Amino acid sequence: MLTIKTPLAHNCKNIETVNAFTPRRISHVFHDIDGTHSLIRDWVPVMALVNGAVARYGMFQGNAREVAAQILRHRHEDFAEARRFAIESAGLSALTQMEWALRMARRLTGQSSELNEKIIQAIWQGRERFDSSAESAEESARIAQQASALFRAYEILLLEMSRNENLASARQNPAAWQVPGSMDFMRFLHQNGVKNYFVTGAVVEYDPCGNAQGSMAEEVAVLGYEIGPGKLLERFCGSTWDEKQPKVEIMRKLCQTDHIRPENLLIIGDGRSEIAAAVELGAICISRLDDDAVRSQEIHRQLGTNLILKDYLEAEKLFER
Repeated sequence: MLTIKTPLAHNCKNIETVNAFTPRRISHVFHDIDGTHSLIRDWVPVMALVNGAVARYGMFQGNAREVAAQILRHRHEDFAEARRFAIESAGLSALTQMEWALRMARRLTGQSSELNEKIIQAIWQGRERFDSSAESAEESARIAQQASALFRAYEILLLEMSRNENLASARQNPAAWQVPGSMDFMRFLHQNGVKNYFVTGAVVEYDPCGNAQGSMAEEVAVLGYEIGPGKLLERFCGSTWDEKQPKVEIMRKLCQTDHIRPENLLIIGDGRSEIAAAVELGAICISRLDDDAVRSQEIHRQLGTNLILKDYLEAEKLFER
């Protein structure tokens, strides 16, 4: 294990202390991937397009590829509110983000109930579980089914609009698509007995042998992060296409199944859900945010993050052996 401590201002100039803490021994680190270590996915413009189009025109009909094609026709339109929502909701389950658009679309036909409006506001505030008991089981099932279908269409557009091209570039130069210092920091933790976990909101599926599959698994492999017991990343935990899994629930379950004490846990992410989860669990949290991510920095400070850094070049200075 390593001991993490509040950095001295003169020692870590690129790390901002938001909420100081007493030194803690760290046995495990839960890392978000996209935007926290990997720069391959330029997801905000795609999320803004998908959710903006559905909120403005309603859910499109057809299979996932047909829905994606219909959404793409609106790519030159301005979806300012959906873009703002994408930034505000970073880190939430994609199914929750899709649900926001579907519930917004109810306003188009005057079918947005008081409960629906309350759920929209709850999602804006970062909540993913709400009491929808006043809705019929049929209506709740319809929302869930449409959210899953829209999630698949979003994934198609994400890959085709930016990710596939960026992945090809990453195959040639992996370091260019990592947050600076990421790999060295991971190795430092691993070499000092700390277990690294990737915990992502992206879909991660597994083959019969237990090997991770899917687009995010491909990105992780291309960037060179080895996964498996005793390797650089001990575990790789993701989401599913049709079951909403808030990160705090995933992380709490990991703590229970892997016998991880929250007081010995560090959580690193760029989304609100990672920071909120850390605060709720009682773990130390680090926000990985660019200097120009002003709104995200505001959100993370409000949530109670401990530290903010833009890269990992000085991250080792936070620890003592």
